[in-house]
Amino acid sequence: MKHSQTSKIPFMKSKLIPLFLFLVLLISTKGQGQNARTYSNADYDRAAATLSVNTNKLIDNNIRPRWLPDGRLWYRSLTENKMEFKLFDPKNKEQILADSQKELFEKANVSVDKKGGSYTEILSPDGKYVAFIKDWNLYLKEVATGKEIALTKDGVKDFGYATDNAGWKHSDRPILSWSPDSKKIATFQQDQRHVSNMYLVKTKVGAPELKEWKYPIPGDSAIIRIHRVIIDIHKDPKIIKLKMASDARRGTLCDDISCEGGFDDVAWSEDSKQLVFVSTSRDHKQENIRIANTETGEVKDIFEETVATQYESGQGGINWRYFSKTNEIIWYSEKSDWGHLYLYDANTGVVKNQITNGDYVVREIVKIDEKNRKIYFIASHHEGKDNPYFSYLYQVDFNGKKLKLLTPEIGHHSINVSPNGNYFIDSYSQADVPPIHQVKNIKGKLVSVLEKTDISRLKATGWKPATPFKVKSGNGEWDLYGLLYTPKEIKADEKLPVIVYIYPGPQGGSVGSWSFRASRGDNQALAELGFVVVQIEGSCNPNRSKSFHDACYGNMGENTLSDQISGLKQLQDKYKFLDLEKVGIWGHSGGGFATAAAMFQYPDFFKVGISESGNHDNRNYEDDWGERYIGLETFDNDGVSNYEKQANQTLAKNLKGKLLLIHGGMDDNVPPYNSYLVADALIKANKDFDFILLPNARHGYGRDSYYIMRRRWDYFLKYLMKANPPKEYKIEMSQDPRVK
Repeated sequence: MKHSQTSKIPFMKSKLIPLFLFLVLLISTKGQGQNARTYSNADYDRAAATLSVNTNKLIDNNIRPRWLPDGRLWYRSLTENKMEFKLFDPKNKEQILADSQKELFEKANVSVDKKGGSYTEILSPDGKYVAFIKDWNLYLKEVATGKEIALTKDGVKDFGYATDNAGWKHSDRPILSWSPDSKKIATFQQDQRHVSNMYLVKTKVGAPELKEWKYPIPGDSAIIRIHRVIIDIHKDPKIIKLKMASDARRGTLCDDISCEGGFDDVAWSEDSKQLVFVSTSRDHKQENIRIANTETGEVKDIFEETVATQYESGQGGINWRYFSKTNEIIWYSEKSDWGHLYLYDANTGVVKNQITNGDYVVREIVKIDEKNRKIYFIASHHEGKDNPYFSYLYQVDFNGKKLKLLTPEIGHHSINVSPNGNYFIDSYSQADVPPIHQVKNIKGKLVSVLEKTDISRLKATGWKPATPFKVKSGNGEWDLYGLLYTPKEIKADEKLPVIVYIYPGPQGGSVGSWSFRASRGDNQALAELGFVVVQIEGSCNPNRSKSFHDACYGNMGENTLSDQISGLKQLQDKYKFLDLEKVGIWGHSGGGFATAAAMFQYPDFFKVGISESGNHDNRNYEDDWGERYIGLETFDNDGVSNYEKQANQTLAKNLKGKLLLIHGGMDDNVPPYNSYLVADALIKANKDFDFILLPNARHGYGRDSYYIMRRRWDYFLKYLMKANPPKEYKIEMSQDPRVK
């Protein structure tokens, strides 16, 4: 066997050189032994304690108010020593207390509706029927008798009715919409015969178990298409095929036609004779708003909207509405660079008026008062006085007049409107300010404060919240917002290694919710081990302007990395204890993609990375996600794909630091082959790296999550801090003793 060509000095030609190297190694090893800190189980115990602050009797009033059908609400409240259940009536402000939910409902004469349907059955509005899938066809069952009726008969494998069994979602729940009179069903026959299959193998004793299902990818010339139909269940039954070409299986809100749990982007007229729906193009650039005659199948185009990048109908919910009484449509558009509402004439397709406007984002309609022509919606603060990710409740008339802020308290507001529409629960907080839960009437007048979260005992433990901050984007164009986590105590002139937690989106950001959290994952745990952890909401993420969201359209490989680096340098100007010579990074899913990209694109800045379940090459991920944010696959003059140019394995040869890849072997969202591509490229480039494969774990790791968390702590301690972690520490969580 030939020796490596990289060896320049023959070993036997000098006796001095080996002795010299031995002394250097001895001195170096001695220095490391003196300086490297060895962590104990007790050190990890202190870090793990930050994970359980929500479940160890330190936070009172941890509640989830819920409305009852009669307009009253109930919730659970945790006091210092016990758990209480409370029921509140906003009409008379009366409150009932009990030690259990059962006792509370008995005291308040609350009748519990135990008539629940199966997840795989969709109940009709009149409660007489359920629709379900069997053998690729749609069936009907009479609730009273159990009698089954086949509504369709020509459904076959991969060309079935109402199916939702492709891509990272593959359930048996039918996708359909019942008409208001319970006599018709709007659904589709889904053609997925010509798209790619996905294969995963479950590890077990004996023969491995193959999992196979349809999983379309950007390289497929044919994608899943839906043939829209109306089924009249009272006419033996009768199938009315809409007279139009098949639609791409796409939605206006996200990358699936069932983001909200049902058949999205359809709306019935009150008399059930018409159906308004939206057809979305494969690349999400074109939206066609159409109306169908549900008795003849005739289809008429009302209007269309086209965009240069990708269209979305809001954040958190689909924001278009159809009103058959007045023949009007409320439509959501970012044509002004901000997400706003417009009122259209459903007959002519002409804009009647813009409803909302200004430099803020309408996120979600929560209630429509059609009689009084009022819209209640969630939006960022239109006055621009605080964090743009905070959300507030507003009211405005259909004509765009009388805009009113109903929740002026500074913070992120979570709104839950009562079934009768007369009241709403308002739970608001900030990342470092605990929640207040209150009830207001629909006009915004305070009815009662339900609870104020008490964190006094939490503070007494030395707990510290994350510190909100604001920096400029890498290009200097936008303000970016983030959270900083530090140890409880920092010594003077101390320098601490930095860990970036990243999720680049583009459908969400690193921070996620800006409401109060006593702990956010293991960010504070890592801080207690001696790191500074930073989350920066980079550009390319939602809830800001359209131009902000589209900053990296077509190149998800950008991954907000320039924003992360620029933000850290700005933070170091204020927080001198940040050691930017020791920067690590980690993330999951899109964050796993971004982590590997950081290690390959900026190898001199990021020294240690942990890439979990990354979609490293979006040609290996479901088509409707990549095609929405990158566009359709194209090739340059050299035959190179636009997807290849941003795939991580093409840059793997640049690795200099320590990289740990992690993936679940049964990940049916981001298949493990994404990480295999990177691992293979690293091997071919002769690069050292680490890999953990969780044989039977899915995308979120499930029971393996705490194992991976501990391995994450070990990895950053060992390679970023140059310290010694305890051997095989086990993270165990205990339940709050007040919760039975």
